[in-house]
Amino acid sequence: MQDIAEQLQAWHASGRSFAVATVVGVSGSAPRDPGAALAVDAAGEAVGSVSGGCVEGAVYELCQAAIESGEPVLERFGYSDEDAFAVGLTCGGILDVFVQPVVPGADPGMDAGLAFIAAGTPVALARVIAGPAGLLGATLSVTADGVRGALSVGPSTVGALERALVAEARAMLDAGRTGRIVLGLDGRPCDEHEQGTVTCFVESYVPAPRMLVFGAIDFAAAVVRIGKFLGYHVTVCDARPVFATTRRFPEADEVVVDWPHRYLDSQLGRIDGRTVLCVLTHDAKFDIPLLERALRLPVGYVGAMGSRRTHRDREAKLREAGLTDAELARLRSPIGLDLGSRTPEETAVSVAAEIVAHRRGGSCLPLSAGNGPIHHDVAAAPEDAGTPRTHAA
Repeated sequence: MQDIAEQLQAWHASGRSFAVATVVGVSGSAPRDPGAALAVDAAGEAVGSVSGGCVEGAVYELCQAAIESGEPVLERFGYSDEDAFAVGLTCGGILDVFVQPVVPGADPGMDAGLAFIAAGTPVALARVIAGPAGLLGATLSVTADGVRGALSVGPSTVGALERALVAEARAMLDAGRTGRIVLGLDGRPCDEHEQGTVTCFVESYVPAPRMLVFGAIDFAAAVVRIGKFLGYHVTVCDARPVFATTRRFPEADEVVVDWPHRYLDSQLGRIDGRTVLCVLTHDAKFDIPLLERALRLPVGYVGAMGSRRTHRDREAKLREAGLTDAELARLRSPIGLDLGSRTPEETAVSVAAEIVAHRRGGSCLPLSAGNGPIHHDVAAAPEDAGTPRTHAA
C-alpha cells in the first residue's frame, strides 16, 4: 500500500469510499510480492497493481463488488492447463488476494494506518484475512508505542487475541517484515490447518533500507544510482572533502565527510538487518577499521572492492585485528558477481546483482541453466488459508 498511499489518503480525506486488494500470499512464479496492492474508488478509478497484468481485471471487479457489498473477501488466483489464458496467472504461480472495502471514518484502525503510511511514520498494519465472520477485515495499526483500532466479534472484544496480534505485529515492525500469522482466539500461535483459528496479514511500513557507500570514487557514483533504483536510502561517506561533495553525487540522499569507521560508529541506531555496506575505498587505512566494526554488526550485506591480492592482504589484517572465521565469512570480497564488468556502470550492476541474490537467496546462475523456482525467497502458499475462493487460469 505504500506505493499508492498518497492517492489512498487523498480519497480518504475527500470522504470517498474505495476498496484495497492486497497480495497476502504467493507461490510459484507469482509476479508480485506479498503487500502489493491495487485500489479502486467508488468512481471506478484504479491505482496500483497486484500482478503486473495477469489478474488485474478480475481484481478490479472484486474491488467494485466489495465497495457495493461492504464485505471483504479472500480470493485465490491460480494456474490450470485447461484454461491458461482466462483469469489467472499464466506464469504458473498462485496469488492469494484480500479485498477490503474502506469507508472513511468507519474503521479507526484503517483510518490511522493510512494516515501513518502517508506521513512516513513506521507502522504495522495488521488485518484479519480469514476467521470468524465478525472479525474478517478487522484492522489494527500498531506503532512502536501505540495501537489504533480493535478486534471484536459483535459486542465482545477478543482481548487475548488482540494482545497477541499486537505483540506479533510490533515484532514484525521492528524487523521490517511483512507476512501472515495464525493465532487461536485465545492468542496462542497455531497451525494454519487447525480449526477455529484466525489468519492475519501484517504489513510493516518502515523507512527505506539503507545503503552506505564508503569511498567517493567514480565507481561509487554508479553504485549510488543503482542503489536508488533498488529503493535504498543511499549515503556516501569519505574522509576526503574534495571528493565527498553533493555535486559529484547528486543522487545520493546524504554525502558525509568523515572517517568511515567513525561515521559507522555514529549510525548504530539507524542500521538493521536490511542495511548494506559497500566499501569501495580499497585503501587499508580506511578499510580495516571500518570492516573490523562492520563484520561484527547485524547488517544484511558487507562487500569490499579490490583485487584478489588486496583481498588476501585485507583478510590477513582483519585476522590480526581479531576477527573470527565466521565473521570473515560474511565479507563479500572482491565485491560483486563475476559478470566480466569493466565500466563503473557494469560494476554497479555486478554489485547490485550480488546484493539482490544475497537478500533473496538466489543461486547466481543463469535462469536458463536450471528448472527450479525463479523466486527463491517465496514460501509455498498455504493450501488452506481460511478457504479462499479460487480462480483457475
